[in-house]
Amino acid sequence: MDSRKNIDGMAIGIVTVVSLIWGLQQVFVKAVATEMSPVLQIALRSGIATVLLAIVMVYRKEELISRDTWKAGLLAGMLFALEFFFVGEGLRNTTASHMVIFLYSAPIFVALSLHFKFTSEQLKPLQWVGIFTAFSGIALTFLWRDAQDISATASNMLWGDFLALLAAISWAATTVLVRSSSLARAPATQTLLYQLIVCFILVLCAAIVMGQTEYTLTTAVVSNLAFQGVVVSFVSLLLWFWLLRQYSASQLGVFTFMTPLFGIAFSVWILDEPLESGFIFGAVLVMMGILMVNGHSGIQRKLKLVFQK
Repeated sequence: MDSRKNIDGMAIGIVTVVSLIWGLQQVFVKAVATEMSPVLQIALRSGIATVLLAIVMVYRKEELISRDTWKAGLLAGMLFALEFFFVGEGLRNTTASHMVIFLYSAPIFVALSLHFKFTSEQLKPLQWVGIFTAFSGIALTFLWRDAQDISATASNMLWGDFLALLAAISWAATTVLVRSSSLARAPATQTLLYQLIVCFILVLCAAIVMGQTEYTLTTAVVSNLAFQGVVVSFVSLLLWFWLLRQYSASQLGVFTFMTPLFGIAFSVWILDEPLESGFIFGAVLVMMGILMVNGHSGIQRKLKLVFQK
């Protein structure tokens, strides 16, 4: 039986802050990509967060690894590493604004997966409309390219967008695994530790194999690693996994649609990224779809009130 609580004011406040942080992370990784490859950045930030989290857990006398959860934790870590490897490689080819839209389509894949795993998460008609809308937006973003973008750069962006979509699927798979395995009963700190350790090892190995370990140590790089390691990979992820264990995943997903909005705004403001017409229309459809899938209950209540009047 699924005992997650309905989302409340505290959860809304936390998920808003988390969404703001996540909206910034892709932008900051992209901003220093010429000084340090995104894949190496992601590996190092995971290592920093691993050390911080282990210190906190030892201080609290929490169990670092459990006999009951280590297998699921290893699998979750591999999915987590896969997600951020795709993010890192994707950012080498596409813009931060494209990355954030495709990556945060993950709630759509989560909703589809949970439909087949939990009777309490069965999709309603409005949610199916939302899924169709979101996938239409994804297809539109892929297929509608401005005429001047038909070039090698456009091909690279298309590849980066595809990697971003794979990252979203990997994230969705991780979320479903956390919900449906022994990790559902594990402390959020332990779940996060598994993922950070495995991500650090696997993504660092990937950076070495691909020859992406060279870097220029600038103030911007050091500041970015501090933000990514402490705020993104430690604080925000710990908050997110705690939320997943306490509240309905689909209801939380309603508010994560703010992340693409933050991400696009920061991408344009900080990186001066252009917004193509096809991307704008596709992004709007994706966010509308997410709202319909994860906010269907609230939408239906408001529609009933309108028609009753």
